[in-house]
Amino acid sequence: MTRVVATGTFDLLHPGHIYYLEESGKLGDELFVIVARDANVKHKPRPVIPEEQRRCMVAALRVVDHAVLGDPADMFRPIREIRPDVITIGFNQHFDTEVLVRQLTEQSLGARVVRINRCPDGALCSSRLIVKEILGRSGCEPDT
Repeated sequence: MTRVVATGTFDLLHPGHIYYLEESGKLGDELFVIVARDANVKHKPRPVIPEEQRRCMVAALRVVDHAVLGDPADMFRPIREIRPDVITIGFNQHFDTEVLVRQLTEQSLGARVVRINRCPDGALCSSRLIVKEILGRSGCEPDT
């Protein structure tokens, strides 16, 4: 059985997330999703939806077999517990694939790392673009 792990914040669930998870799921038999902890999201604004609610939303998706919260201190802890064969990262996730592969090797985790392409179904397949569109329609300017 091939285990796949996908990761993300999933604050504003949108078609890009669904595409990412569906494409990830095609790479194996069992899809685990690690949802980022609120405190660990440092590369963008803090999530609006609390972490447990985001985990529950992701768990409710048909394509997802298991949804877990990340570890607050050690991002590799859930990976060590799951022991995936494949780890997927989204097209816009801030991971250097080569560095991630090296870190996995150092942890004795031989998972293959696959970057999933951008969702082909439209411009509103990212949280940032959806927020920008909402603010534009409301006449507000988004913070940059």
